[in-house]
Amino acid sequence: MQHDQLQGDGDLMTEEGPLTTGRRRSKRLRRLLIGGALAFTLAAGGAAYEYGLFSDIGDPVSFGKVQESAAAAEEIRPGVSMPTGPKSEFVRTYRMPDGTQIGRTTLTGAKSGFTGDVWVWVPKQYDEPRYAKSAFPVLISLPGGRGYPTNYWGTGPGLGLEKAVSDGAKAGTSLPFILIMPVHNADTKHHFDASDIPGEPKMGTWMAEDIPDFTKANFRTFTSRDGWAFMGSSAGGFGAFKHVLKYPDRFKAAIASGVDIVPDSPLWKGNTQAMDENNPEKLAEKLIKEGGPDVYINFQIGTKETGREKAEKFMKEYGKGPVHTQLQVIQDGEHNGKSYVRGMREGALEWISKVMLAPTPDPGVR
Repeated sequence: MQHDQLQGDGDLMTEEGPLTTGRRRSKRLRRLLIGGALAFTLAAGGAAYEYGLFSDIGDPVSFGKVQESAAAAEEIRPGVSMPTGPKSEFVRTYRMPDGTQIGRTTLTGAKSGFTGDVWVWVPKQYDEPRYAKSAFPVLISLPGGRGYPTNYWGTGPGLGLEKAVSDGAKAGTSLPFILIMPVHNADTKHHFDASDIPGEPKMGTWMAEDIPDFTKANFRTFTSRDGWAFMGSSAGGFGAFKHVLKYPDRFKAAIASGVDIVPDSPLWKGNTQAMDENNPEKLAEKLIKEGGPDVYINFQIGTKETGREKAEKFMKEYGKGPVHTQLQVIQDGEHNGKSYVRGMREGALEWISKVMLAPTPDPGVR
């Protein structure tokens, strides 16, 4: 039927004129359908929200409801840090099919002075009563590109990062990580190499200090570095493995995809000393010389992108002693988030999970 054959309320027109009888029947049918839909909605109540008939995006959301009824301070397990506060205010930006949610908040870093948005996601297990006394491992997830004013791991759940962690936790191939997804740069014009470039916003301090402090304020985390890791793609991958090498006492592992190897922002303006302090090659050399602590870096490279030779060169020269490296090759993988999540599903998530602390359920609680 062509659109020009429809008139008014949608009754079919003939050469003789409108089908009047059909119109009356159509109106009666429409009233019945509307009435039935209204009755169903009223009967279904909250189920309408559950199945997406109405949207709660933008509403306030909180995480960790079970921790309110967790044990008193004297019963907190060793190595577990309960949320220290102050609590951030989150708004819901997405609800996953399994009921888990992505929330967003705006953070002004107390140490960097930088203000930016942060997206968070917690796995289903986090709000189960049996885990109310347990910490969860944290995966700080950094985007590629400008990484400002959004982080595509948080704003693009279709990339599959959250679901990859959920599916992996269900299958026993991944830990149920908390995902913390901050903006990566300070504006849309420059790359800041996840560093405190002299005279520029302190993006290194934002990433290495303010973001962990924010996470500890809001979530149950491990006091040990064994509960803290990074992942990132492209420029975000550089930030991920650089921070692990620079602060091995705070972070243990990183998944670095399609990664840059050395700082290259024009904002350095030839400041060699400051660049060296944020150069993964120099940092790895220093860590090897000092003998540890051990760190773990998984490079991910797709077969349809460049950069593999740089990662392999780094692994050959610096993948020794306390610097443990591995290469995840993604067949037909390109320089994009979907390819890197596929690589995580194919092995990188399982790899990083083996070196991180896992949450421990309370055997007496279901």
